[in-house]
Amino acid sequence: MAGQGDTGTKEEIKTQFTTVEGVYRLLSPSEYSRPNRVAYSSSGGGGSTPAVRVSLVKVSDSPGHDHDRTKICFNYGRELFVYTYRGIKKAADLTKPIDKRSYNKEDVPTCHDFNSKTATADGVSLLVGLLGGQIQLIDPITKEVNKAYNAGERLIDKTKVTCVRWVPGSPNQFLAAHSSGHMYTYNEELLCGMDRPHYQLFKQGEGYSVYTCKTKSTRNPLYRWVIGEGSINEFAFSPCSKYLAVVSQDGYLKVFNFDTMDLVGTARSYYGGLLCVCWSPDGRYVVCGGEDDLITVWSYKEKRVVARGQGHKSWVTVVAFDSFTSVYSDAEGVDGCSDDTTKHNSFSNDVHNSKTNSGVPNSRPSSNRNSVASDSSGMSFITSYRLGSVGQDTLLCLWDLKDDALTQPYRRPRSSTVVSSSGVVAGSGVPQAGQPTTNSKCNSVKDSVATDSSHHSHSANSLTAKLANLNFGEKKDKEKSEKDHKRSLSLASKNSTQNCKGYVNKNQIVGSSVPSEDSQKPMGTPLCPRLDECPMLEPMVCKKIGHERLSGLVFREDCVITSCQDGCILTWCRPGKQVGSGIVLILI
Repeated sequence: MAGQGDTGTKEEIKTQFTTVEGVYRLLSPSEYSRPNRVAYSSSGGGGSTPAVRVSLVKVSDSPGHDHDRTKICFNYGRELFVYTYRGIKKAADLTKPIDKRSYNKEDVPTCHDFNSKTATADGVSLLVGLLGGQIQLIDPITKEVNKAYNAGERLIDKTKVTCVRWVPGSPNQFLAAHSSGHMYTYNEELLCGMDRPHYQLFKQGEGYSVYTCKTKSTRNPLYRWVIGEGSINEFAFSPCSKYLAVVSQDGYLKVFNFDTMDLVGTARSYYGGLLCVCWSPDGRYVVCGGEDDLITVWSYKEKRVVARGQGHKSWVTVVAFDSFTSVYSDAEGVDGCSDDTTKHNSFSNDVHNSKTNSGVPNSRPSSNRNSVASDSSGMSFITSYRLGSVGQDTLLCLWDLKDDALTQPYRRPRSSTVVSSSGVVAGSGVPQAGQPTTNSKCNSVKDSVATDSSHHSHSANSLTAKLANLNFGEKKDKEKSEKDHKRSLSLASKNSTQNCKGYVNKNQIVGSSVPSEDSQKPMGTPLCPRLDECPMLEPMVCKKIGHERLSGLVFREDCVITSCQDGCILTWCRPGKQVGSGIVLILI
């Protein structure tokens, strides 16, 4: 189904694509970019510049002016822009930015986030994470707020800020992740100390530790999280705001109860680091993407990987659910992200514009950065999820995740060996292979093929080819399968390879917990099933929509927003919303 409706060559940039609900069309007048944008050059690339990110917020008190209620922020190179987002009804006016800021090349913006809790027509709070580790808090409308955290000598952390988010529902707390593998909780009303903070252990679990500052008075940071090994690439709060999903360069997804700081679930990439993560609108699933070119679907209820998706040809940079095209059905109850959730959550009407979930006692309001659902009444659950993903291959992929495909039981190959609780292989008297061996690779393509004779031949062309090439117990297909996997999966960076080999950092902070043997060798387990042990999904739409790698994806009620590394923010009209369908585009 991938490439459905394609015309022309594969390298042709698409300006429209077709789904089951109709045709999505690109609106060129609604394109946002730097005012003096230069024409695209094939020699460009921007590989060394931070990814172009997009943040939006709807202010609360602009009655009668819906098209002026949303503000959009994006970074490009050393500059940060804030505009009024006019959507599909009015063309973008690039000559009148609300705010424009330029930074030094050592301190370029890498991420940002609006606070929807406090946003009004008179002012908004915008967090900006910088390459040098600093965090700024600004008000682009009034220009009166200008605070800095971890500034000056950067005593808290000197590494790049990879992700920054306001804690959902909080007017003053925010979370910032760094490429050091540390994550910090701040209160914007508190100051950072003048000396280097000293920490004491507060909470510890498998593969993570949480610290607080040793001070007589409360100061920033409130908490420091040390999670896994390598950079923390992104994190996302669940719709009920109770849980936090974190993905890292070591290839692990970790899901925490944010209030109690307990680890409630873990998953592993098929290969390489994980770069992006998002929650389904009902909190039942977490989807992540990364350097294995796949999307990975993890179930909150079953605490395991339930499906993978193959459609990208390079690293997946953003995943996001489209709540507006998800299919709902009546039910007596659902298994959401919270054990207390027995009814359908009330979702927000716009990005970061949230309301309290019905049926979730004492939960914070929802805050979903990349997708927004319209309000639903009654008791219902989602039977078909629409997911979007973009990658460095310049492809936009849309996936329909059916509930029946995501609820299939875990399939262990027929040739796999059952291990008893005593650690002895059943019927053989051989100790379990969990003891140290000379080859401890856990997440490489070669190991996943060579250790399982039931592994099927993997084709990058179509699901039909993959099903046709399934072979069980045939040794002659091992070599071919290994070669096909290497061809279809991109090479991971050197930073992630050490973690795929069960590598333990001897210099890690004292008190942090070392992952167990099982978590270091997850291949072939529910933590990281092989490709023939879980459903392999294909996108219903897979289109090339840019010259440079894609770095942003936001779903709105009337449109879809994408961002490209060349600094171009595109708006795609949903079916029935474009000009000629009752919507008039005003050129100004």
